[in-house]
Amino acid sequence: MQSPANETGKNVVLLAAMLSAFLTPFTGSALNVALPAIGAELAMDAVAMGWVATAYLLAAAAFLIPFGRLADIVGRKKIFQIGICLDLTASLLCTIAPSGAWLIAFRALQGFGSALIFASSTAILTAVFPASERGRALGMNAASAYIGLSVGPLIGGLIAEHFVWQGLFIINVLVDCLIMVLVWLRFKDEWAEAKGEKYDFVGALLGCAGIGILIYAFSSLAEVRGLVLLPIAIVILGVFVRWESRQRLPVMNIAAFRQNPGFMLSNLAALLNYSATFSTGFLLSLYLQYVGGYSAAYAGLILITQPVLMVICSPIAGGLSDRVEPRVVASLGMLLTVVGFSMLAFLDAGVNLHLVIAAQVVMGAGFGFFSSPNTNSVMSALPAKFRGVASGTLGTMRLTGQALSQGIVVLLVSLFLGRADITPANHEFFLQAMKAAFVVSALLSGAGIIASVARGKTIGR
Repeated sequence: MQSPANETGKNVVLLAAMLSAFLTPFTGSALNVALPAIGAELAMDAVAMGWVATAYLLAAAAFLIPFGRLADIVGRKKIFQIGICLDLTASLLCTIAPSGAWLIAFRALQGFGSALIFASSTAILTAVFPASERGRALGMNAASAYIGLSVGPLIGGLIAEHFVWQGLFIINVLVDCLIMVLVWLRFKDEWAEAKGEKYDFVGALLGCAGIGILIYAFSSLAEVRGLVLLPIAIVILGVFVRWESRQRLPVMNIAAFRQNPGFMLSNLAALLNYSATFSTGFLLSLYLQYVGGYSAAYAGLILITQPVLMVICSPIAGGLSDRVEPRVVASLGMLLTVVGFSMLAFLDAGVNLHLVIAAQVVMGAGFGFFSSPNTNSVMSALPAKFRGVASGTLGTMRLTGQALSQGIVVLLVSLFLGRADITPANHEFFLQAMKAAFVVSALLSGAGIIASVARGKTIGR
């Protein structure tokens, strides 16, 4: 096989990867703002609206590692193409969803497709770009995701207020079509370094079932089925770890966690950080629109603050982590998120926009200073030949953390509000759930600081 860098235009590959990295955060953050409009049209309560995000994340998190291993064997371009086609199909189905239940089901299908995309896009970039250019390419890919987070709330608010919410998914369809054209015309190579190797179907099944049931159980803890499923998920994950430890070609390298505390703790810090921060936009969107009475477009404008700070601070923090021990910079970022959540815990029925914006500034800076240095620590913790494993594992921590974050919110809303709509008569209960969520997030961020500091000095520094 010829060199991918010669056969495929590197900039076209980068553009396709950046567009795919843009879609997920854009759609998620835009939906956060549009959910009240969607809920009103499809008669969805607060718990059901939470599942619009949870269903997507559950599917994406459960399948990421198995699909990453599959991409190494059958070809990353092939897996990437299938993922884009599934995302396009699911987006079209979302536009014609006749009910909230169907919308949740189609979002789960979208998450399934995104798992295929996540499992292959970063690995393709790594294959196409030489080591001297790889950091810039991966940095631009990350920046594309943050841009999606930045413009999502504003565009979501504008579409929900002035058009129809289905327009959000039409944007997905158009971007997916553009990506497919780029892949068909310019992706001339295939990348399958593990071609011919045996695939661990048993491990893949155990991993998918364990992570999927765990996330579903956690989001259903307010009901009996959640309490029943939680120990089942823990047992399945225990069997998964034992099985993978005995495989010569596992779907997940358990030895990397056992033999490298720095790798394990850096991934744990990422899991805790995403578990704490992901649902902030969802809660603040409901708070601003239901309690504050602001329009979807105005709420979206306010919610831009946090991702904009992430865009600004992430490159600064990444460069700083090249000169300063990454755990120091990442731990500082986690400390800032604790401060931000502590500020948000003081929100009440008298909406204080200055407090909302100030807290978002602090949290955006905190996440920006955490993300790049922590990624640096994860990728530096293993030898170069295991960077694919490191990237896939970190992606799983991110998606699992995001799903757990949404699960925490769904659980707390269920406990305080039940299945009631968010009406003025129920604002007090919603506020109690929101404050409890911010306190839990502050505690998770505090635990993340401990994991970040405890990881020790990054190998090779």
